[in-house]
Amino acid sequence: KGYPPREPRDDKPTQRPRSQPMRLGRLTPERTLFLICDVQERFRPAIHKFPAVVSGSLRLLATARELSIPAIVTEQYPKGLGRTVAELDTACLAETGGGVFEKTTFSMLADAAVSGAITGAGRTSLVIAGLEAHVCVLQSVLDLVGALPDVEVHLCVDAVSSGSPTDRLTGLRRAERAGAFLTTTEAVMMELIRSKEHPSFKAISALIKASKLPASEALEPVA
Repeated sequence: KGYPPREPRDDKPTQRPRSQPMRLGRLTPERTLFLICDVQERFRPAIHKFPAVVSGSLRLLATARELSIPAIVTEQYPKGLGRTVAELDTACLAETGGGVFEKTTFSMLADAAVSGAITGAGRTSLVIAGLEAHVCVLQSVLDLVGALPDVEVHLCVDAVSSGSPTDRLTGLRRAERAGAFLTTTEAVMMELIRSKEHPSFKAISALIKASKLPASEALEPVA
């Protein structure tokens, strides 16, 4: 039997597509922006382990002051849900280029004023704490990852919660699948200074020790 003629061979080596470089998500003070999402008074009795969210948010705001990192605090419909809890001192945010912003959209990026503040800061590492993991935090992550490809988003799992553990875990897992890095406030703080020789090492170490929660009060790890 006859066989069909062979196609001419292309002797050029096959070019394999280059894989994308792995994102490491390294944090530096110069590239970092803290986002504290909706840690408001009316949520206090409704949120799973609310004090842990407050404690973690306090850590980030104190670190922002120590390392001159801007921090943006949002408030979801404060007329109905109250202002940011009194434990979080927002009076000094303007000193490092941050501020407090009201919003009614769930996503921080969907609000024009908040979006302008985030993009205007010119930072590429966004560290998020706050509420709720499966609503405002998740929708913010999805919008940030989708709209700002050069930005890396970090979620502090010890400072992000929801009304129930299930909603919290579901929100965090989906955010991670969408491209967010899951981290902790302590990991963020230590990565920002990198060495015990850093001028702020003692201050950051003291802050970590002073704000350490008992295991029974801390938010659960993400398996």
